[in-house]
Amino acid sequence: MFIRSIRQEEKNDYNMVVGHPLQSWEWGEFKKKTGLTVERVGTYKKSKLTQALQVTFHPVPFLNKNVGYFPRGSMPDATQLATLKDLAQKNNAIFIKIEPNIAQKVGSPSAHKNITKFLIENGCVPGKPLFTKYTFRLDLTKPEEILFRNLASKTRYNINLAYKKGVRIFENTSAEGMEQYIEILKETTKRQGFYAHSPEYFRNMWEKLGQSGNLRIFNAVYEKNVLTCWIMFIFNGIIYYPYGSSRSIHRDVMANNLMMWEMIKLGKKEKCSILDMWGSLGPEPNKKHQWYGFHKFKMGYGGDLVEFLGTYDYVVNPPLYQIFKIGDNIRWKLLRIRTKLNI
Repeated sequence: MFIRSIRQEEKNDYNMVVGHPLQSWEWGEFKKKTGLTVERVGTYKKSKLTQALQVTFHPVPFLNKNVGYFPRGSMPDATQLATLKDLAQKNNAIFIKIEPNIAQKVGSPSAHKNITKFLIENGCVPGKPLFTKYTFRLDLTKPEEILFRNLASKTRYNINLAYKKGVRIFENTSAEGMEQYIEILKETTKRQGFYAHSPEYFRNMWEKLGQSGNLRIFNAVYEKNVLTCWIMFIFNGIIYYPYGSSRSIHRDVMANNLMMWEMIKLGKKEKCSILDMWGSLGPEPNKKHQWYGFHKFKMGYGGDLVEFLGTYDYVVNPPLYQIFKIGDNIRWKLLRIRTKLNI
């Protein structure tokens, strides 16, 4: 077994061994477009690539240092942490944030305890999450009629209502489709008061992922008006719902309900085994939480609530790590104030 950087000509092999869109080659190229440093390293057995990881490095203002981000990677082990340490040192990083793609159904016997113990014993500390710890995952291997039967009764009603009202779903995977998403997103964020990426972020995403087949854009249309626009990822047999935007008009026709059902059907058509809804609240959620509406909406589709291992910072420079945390807390407070003021 040996470890080395991934070469450009190994792109297809690389994509076959990673397990999430945020680890895909195209996502790394997109991150390079935004000005970040991207490192890809693979493990080889007899010259065959068997495992790989991708880490982005982000500059820290005023400290002349970087922090790394390793989202939705494989199971942590000693080899992985040794590789991350080498990358952190190479890229002058204070720490690397790790959010493994390791999840289990809520309520099942926990397998996370031993992994957490391993991480803590090897220089990791619990970190501020960038990904939610929970999501809904729907098994798409079941027949369509079973999936429809397993929907919440109100969800089934809303889907039928949307269809009867004349809502239709169309694919618009194009530069125009991305611009339409950006336009509707502005209205969504203003209405709901949450932080969203900039228009340039999504334009760069389109430039690097638009032709890959991994990114698809869909519109829900009613009376010639685009009410909802969703960006979906399809990668290695799983379909993901990461980004959605919607207008405030005609909310009574339940366009989002029909959109999700059509994405379920799309996943089956594309031979996907799972629909990953990208994020949710945990068990027994607070009904007053600002995300409760999204959680309840996703829950209506009959998926399993799963819990990820969580977020850990692999700390390389402990003193600077403490300084970074103070500055990061201030930054997020200012960002929340700016979002509320719609600056």
